[in-house]
Amino acid sequence: MNEKTESKNTLDRLYLLVSALFIVLSVVMFYYFSSEPLVVRVIGILLAFGISLAIFLKTILGKEAWLFTLDTRTEIRKVVWPTRAETMQTTTIVFIVVIIAAIFLWLFDMMLLWCVRLLTGQGG
Repeated sequence: MNEKTESKNTLDRLYLLVSALFIVLSVVMFYYFSSEPLVVRVIGILLAFGISLAIFLKTILGKEAWLFTLDTRTEIRKVVWPTRAETMQTTTIVFIVVIIAAIFLWLFDMMLLWCVRLLTGQGG
């Protein structure tokens, strides 16, 4: 059983290596064929990325990543999104708090400036 696991790990590593090399090769070929029309090169690189993704999904890591993606989509569907009214109320509250904080900090800065001028003898 251990030999079977090791051979599977080796095969997975080989698939990952081939997938990565396919991406690198596609980028190199994109620039190598710079004299070709851009549309052809973009289609070629998208095709290469698709093939690389198909190879990646054959590995254990790829299968786990795909399952994670499916689980993430399921969790996103469970999220209770706020209504437009709730969003507007929250945004308004944030703006009001920011304005109050800005006024408070401005007044505090003016007070500190007044104190520094008084201590240094520059103020009236």
